[in-house]
Amino acid sequence: MKGSHSHPILLVLGIFAASYLITLTITLAATHTPTRPVVTSPFVYSFNVPGILDETPRAVDNGSPYWFLDSGGRLIIADGVGKTIQGSLPDGDHWRTAYARSNPLDTDNGMHPQNIFRLVTKSEWENVSEEVWMRIVADNISASPNRNESNGLLLMSRYRDHNNLYYAGIRVDGTAVIKKKYAGTYYTMVQAPLFGGTYTPWSNPNLLPHGEWIGLRAVTETSSNGSVSVRLYVKRTNESAWTLAASADDHGQFDHTPPITQKGYVGIRTDFMDVEFRDIRIESL
Repeated sequence: MKGSHSHPILLVLGIFAASYLITLTITLAATHTPTRPVVTSPFVYSFNVPGILDETPRAVDNGSPYWFLDSGGRLIIADGVGKTIQGSLPDGDHWRTAYARSNPLDTDNGMHPQNIFRLVTKSEWENVSEEVWMRIVADNISASPNRNESNGLLLMSRYRDHNNLYYAGIRVDGTAVIKKKYAGTYYTMVQAPLFGGTYTPWSNPNLLPHGEWIGLRAVTETSSNGSVSVRLYVKRTNESAWTLAASADDHGQFDHTPPITQKGYVGIRTDFMDVEFRDIRIESL
């Protein structure tokens, strides 16, 4: 998968307000840090409390027990949904200035940090089902060479770090895809047509439905033989059932790289779009 893999390390000064509402029972860890509850399965996140979660390095306490925003500037929670930054940031905005310095190419000189949005859990999961509903609000037709057909709405699993994880999602060229990133190199495990049309970067840059909620569910499991199975399901609002859009097994066939069998974080990636999120559900299998 092409695109920028630069994640700016920026220390944000100020107070961060975020929504931490989850519809599940939690147990507080027996430590002196009550803001880090033990997350149990299923973990359901509803975006019911307005607020803003700013991007921070992982070493910095961002005030959220549940989420890190690795890139994208801000997660905005309002009107019952989570949102990337919407539209262009004004002159003088902290994140516009920061991204104009750290990654002007992919963020249109800092106007659109949401072009490289990455939201990751603080909790780790092994065999897991991750489900998120997403809605594309607008495309950001950036001149960056990293805006291309591989961009899309993607779920991440077995996220060990930026260079080792699985992706499953839908691309702007209308295909469903499952990829593995190992030691910084991407491997396409499977890619299948899903939405019709002909992708072109300027006249037809996004074949995915806009303005409607699309459900994505990624299931990642280690089999008894040590291989890892990743399955992607898709559901549109007018459909009654989830559709299996892509499925692949990793048993070490991709350039002889081993399957990622350790537990890891899960999360959301979106590229060069303004996107909204609702009804996140993460469940151990």
